[in-house]
Amino acid sequence: MSPSRLDASLPDVPADGFPAKLAADSRAAVIDDFQASSVTTSEVVASLIKNGGCIIRNILDIPTLTAIEADVRPWILKDQPWTGDFFPPETRRVMGLVEKSKVFTDTIPGNKLYRDVCDELLTSWHESYHGQKLMRSESKPQLNNTIVFSIAPGAKRQELHRDDMNIHNKLDPLSSHEDYKIGRDCTIGFFVAGKKTTKANGATRFIPRSHLWATSQPPMEELARHAELNPGDGFMMLASAYHGGSENSTTDQERLIYSCFMAKGFLRQEENQYLANSLESVKRYTPDMQKMIGYSVSNPFLGWVDLEDPRKLIMTEEELKLEAGKDLY
Repeated sequence: MSPSRLDASLPDVPADGFPAKLAADSRAAVIDDFQASSVTTSEVVASLIKNGGCIIRNILDIPTLTAIEADVRPWILKDQPWTGDFFPPETRRVMGLVEKSKVFTDTIPGNKLYRDVCDELLTSWHESYHGQKLMRSESKPQLNNTIVFSIAPGAKRQELHRDDMNIHNKLDPLSSHEDYKIGRDCTIGFFVAGKKTTKANGATRFIPRSHLWATSQPPMEELARHAELNPGDGFMMLASAYHGGSENSTTDQERLIYSCFMAKGFLRQEENQYLANSLESVKRYTPDMQKMIGYSVSNPFLGWVDLEDPRKLIMTEEELKLEAGKDLY
């Protein structure tokens, strides 16, 4: 997320100019446009590594979108304009979706393709010695945030930005996607259109291959493409890619976007899932989903409560019996 543009006189090009090679590489990129019914996890992973983002058509059906909107529309109507310039006053937001909409949580952060992609790119492994025994620990991705955006006519554009700024991700430049190593990115975003999303009503702008640039490299506006989506289409994006919401120049169209990010399991979550959502609401989910929300230990010992698995706070009596006596390590 980034502040909105209030001053139209601000430059769109870095003061020191922009590297011609980076510009040419970004312009040459062809953004993949997949069908959810046929695309594979490996294809999406390869596409993200190559270009930083891709479109996946028909990832949610209309009845699911209708159910999500029924859950979140009352909260959209309750939201008030942001004080300051971080969001334009025409924008309304809903957060804490784990509690507010189970169908949102099950079908967007819980989407199998998205989770499989995140598992491939965000799972971390660490080796350390315990005496003379080499221990290997796995840390699975966790939910980073959940946000619904309702952007009304007249909203100004966001500045191009990278969402990995929140976790202070420092990147060296890569000459090609072939030099990309899994582990470079710490978070991955997923945006699903609740309504038709166009350049005119504020579709997300995205600079292809900007995930290969150094942290110190500013963006250039003319390289941005618009992720135009039909209802139910999705856009997946590495958080190291420059992007931003666009101006809604229409007079009568709402841009409705359902979004979430996943992060490496040992990082602090952007949205505090433990305070944003009640324990009772988390109990509604499967054990697998509860772990994804953050009720798990990032191996070997990160996130315990009283040296126990934090999910014991929300386990059923039967689960607690099965878990009794188990060693956390």
